[in-house]
Amino acid sequence: MKRILPIIVVAQFFCTSLWFAGNAILPNIIQTFHLQNDFLAHLTSAVQLGFISGTLVFALLAIADRFSPTLVFFISAMIAALCNLGIALPDVNATFLLGSRFLTGFFLAGIYPVGMKITSDHYQQGLGKSLGWLVGAFVLGTALPHLLKTLTASVDWESVVFFTSSLAILGGSSLYFFVPNGPYRKQGQKLRLTSFLAGFRIKTFRIAAFGYFGHMWELYTFWAFVPVMLATFQVSHLDKTLNIPLLSFLIIASGCLACVLGGWFSQRYGVKKVATVALALSCACCLVSPLFLMGDSFIALLVFLIFWGMVVIADSPLFSTLIAQNAPQENRGTALTIVNCVGFSLTIFSIQFLNLSMLSFNIHSVYMLLAIGPILGLIALLQKP
Repeated sequence: MKRILPIIVVAQFFCTSLWFAGNAILPNIIQTFHLQNDFLAHLTSAVQLGFISGTLVFALLAIADRFSPTLVFFISAMIAALCNLGIALPDVNATFLLGSRFLTGFFLAGIYPVGMKITSDHYQQGLGKSLGWLVGAFVLGTALPHLLKTLTASVDWESVVFFTSSLAILGGSSLYFFVPNGPYRKQGQKLRLTSFLAGFRIKTFRIAAFGYFGHMWELYTFWAFVPVMLATFQVSHLDKTLNIPLLSFLIIASGCLACVLGGWFSQRYGVKKVATVALALSCACCLVSPLFLMGDSFIALLVFLIFWGMVVIADSPLFSTLIAQNAPQENRGTALTIVNCVGFSLTIFSIQFLNLSMLSFNIHSVYMLLAIGPILGLIALLQKP
């Protein structure tokens, strides 16, 4: 039993490295395939749209509840790894690249929420702490391509693609062969296309879900634009030389520690209370961001972005815990998947909204718009059950 969680955590870490593999090497992709600089928003949105489509299909068919979740995780990891290799093929166009990222995102739907389902099937006591480790692994996996880009600066950028796909294959295989289905798993009896709606009939489930939706409005847009924030500072301070991929890794990866700490604090102070505090802090970061982005101190900016990188994700495993705890037992996997579907749908609008807003807003002040989600999420969380 003790070995189960570490294996799930490592598998999640390896497989989710596929998520931002394209973002980390975006400058190379733009140069190689002669693309526009605004391709970042489109590339990120393609993965998100693929994930949304995948979670919708997985939820409608109740795949995580009707079939062995470890098998679903394994098959999804294998296919996602192959799709990821598409961005390293020679002589392809922007449409093919976006299609490759879309399919990668589609099969990530069988990895991230299914990993949470597997964890909740093994751990009922201390679920918040367990999911803290799991989401921490997801954060580290998301940040990993930025580190790989730094470490492989002297070799071809395609090596980042090959390495992340290899990690996904290893992660999916290790989970399938060494992690059995959990003792608390309750298999869905039959296919019901409306089963994904069952959780939303429960008020405590709805409160947790709407808090999560507010959190998601901010999270992925922040992650996607961290390199842009750093590049903007670099342009304004030509006397400073920034290693943007390495700094992006540090800022995003700092959330890994926050997830673990959030899970630990949730056992002491309560899951909902810690999630609410984390969401409030990330909201505050959105609102005060111009003070640091317009400043002259790089150290102050870096400390601020690392703190923001921690609080922006610290509540994620806690919302997943609340959702899993308040979902109907026989539909837990489907409930987690459909909430992910809606949450990631919001990231598409948020990323594109911020991208368009940059045409009208001051580039240092535009990130205040990310506070819209956390404010609405806090309103939901402050309701009485």
